[in-house]
Amino acid sequence: MPDRTVRAPGAATDQNDQEADQAASETSINSPAGETPAPKEDPMVALAREAADYKDKLLRSLAEMENLRKRTERQVADARDYGIAGFARDILAVADNMERALGALDADLREKADAGTKALLDGVELTERELLKVLDKHGVKKFEPLDEKFDPNLHQAMFEVPDASRPAGTVARVIQPGYMIGERVLRPALVGIAKGGPKASMETPANDNADAAPRDSH
Repeated sequence: MPDRTVRAPGAATDQNDQEADQAASETSINSPAGETPAPKEDPMVALAREAADYKDKLLRSLAEMENLRKRTERQVADARDYGIAGFARDILAVADNMERALGALDADLREKADAGTKALLDGVELTERELLKVLDKHGVKKFEPLDEKFDPNLHQAMFEVPDASRPAGTVARVIQPGYMIGERVLRPALVGIAKGGPKASMETPANDNADAAPRDSH
């Protein structure tokens, strides 16, 4: 028989409310305490974040490529400027022998030499000048630091020379000239250093605040 029980108005509503409350309580039991479900991220925000990430990676790649290009250019320039250093260092022995050969004859002997000997000497001098010109063309330059202040980066001291006419610490004699290749020392000059004279004047520092206390970098 059909259920003829009379229900008070609003009874169905109370039952629905109880079912909703029960579903809500089950949801709260399954969820971590004190947390609410995270809202779904806006697709446009996700796309914007992904685009920014790709842009950052692109900029990093471009910066790395630029650094690689500059580093390669420096390596190529160094190879071009200093790649012949070993060969040039060996050629310097030829230039030294020519200089010694010419230095073995003083002015009197040259004046007394016959025409054939003078022509030979002129040929040796011409060859030496041509050799130095070729070295200079490839960035190898000769230097003789007579009367210059001794610089351990450019000169190699062999002995001291008692010479009161020169400031102490200056080059009084050049035993063997030095050579530069580009901005590097290909071979230091062998020199004798003056001693006994007045001390060489100290250069004034370019920075007027050189003696000032250093600032705290923090």
